Amino acid sequence: MTLLLPLIRQQSLQCSKISKMETTILLSNSENSIKSASEMIKNGEVVGIPTETVYGLGADALNPQAVKKIFAAKGRPADNPLIVHIYDIEQIKLLAHDIPELFYTLAESFWPGPLTMIVPKNDTVPDETSGGLDTVGIRMPAHPVMRELIRLSCPIAAPSANRSGYPSPTAAKHVLNDMNGRISAVIDGGESRFGVESTVIAFDDEKTVRILRPGSVTKEMLSEYAENVIIDEAILNDLAEGRNAPSPGMKYRHYSPKADVVIVEGDFHAFAAYAGSIKCDGLYCLVFDEDDTKLLNSEFMTYGSDSMEQAHSLFARLRELDEKNAKKVLVRAPKKDGVGLAVYNRLLRAAGFEVIRV
Repeated sequence: MTLLLPLIRQQSLQCSKISKMETTILLSNSENSIKSASEMIKNGEVVGIPTETVYGLGADALNPQAVKKIFAAKGRPADNPLIVHIYDIEQIKLLAHDIPELFYTLAESFWPGPLTMIVPKNDTVPDETSGGLDTVGIRMPAHPVMRELIRLSCPIAAPSANRSGYPSPTAAKHVLNDMNGRISAVIDGGESRFGVESTVIAFDDEKTVRILRPGSVTKEMLSEYAENVIIDEAILNDLAEGRNAPSPGMKYRHYSPKADVVIVEGDFHAFAAYAGSIKCDGLYCLVFDEDDTKLLNSEFMTYGSDSMEQAHSLFARLRELDEKNAKKVLVRAPKKDGVGLAVYNRLLRAAGFEVIRV
């Protein structure tokens, strides 16, 4: 077992209560470290795991007591379902039934990768994992560390490895900031490639998929294989009252830094003029790389030139703004198509749906 930080020391694998943990182990992505983490998961513990989307908080998906530890560590509402991550397509039979043929077509096209598909669950999947629903979201991740961890252990339930409501983590240090003393270990697998969580879809019928959470697998990409692709209204609006959330990221405020976030739609000159009219301490602007920042009178950060760069950088920038004690953040609105829809969706929830058009 390789430790990357000498001040973070190993704890007993028998720890089961957050209050008994003093520190969380930071592991490298070596073969021995992954084996150690797999033993923790098989023993019912929770481990921070790198994926190609964001870092996940992983536990045995079929162990209800282990899954409860995920919710405890995150402070996550129990009716918010978790995604189950698998190693190969054969594990589907263990988890789900009545699977449409389109599921397998999309799996062949996008797995391993950032696509989660919701299907009817088997009794092997506990209610703790599915949030009390009779369906389960399943994904086959592409990150080699996550894949090896599943291969050595079991199907892994893994929401994003942040405290509930905060920006998702895209580096091991982010997980430690949120989870030190609350989980057994974190594997350092480098920065996440995509930076936003997976696309989540459900099947309305044999020919129609419904996007419940946008991600790096876009509507345009899915349309190459499905006759109909519907963007659920909850992606750009608050979840309708009384509706159960079939996907993570739909029901509660998410991804929020401590600062008050406001999305500002409009061209950059109008954005800069609006920002100049705001008089408050701790004001920051989050803008595009190519914007003429000399027009801004406040502190600023940039988060990319295109949608892929913005997705990769968004959560890291929101965390950096917390480090700078930002009080109010005005964010240049990204596009609402392609991967930009995923970025806009995350910002909407970070902003509590506060949008200004200038």
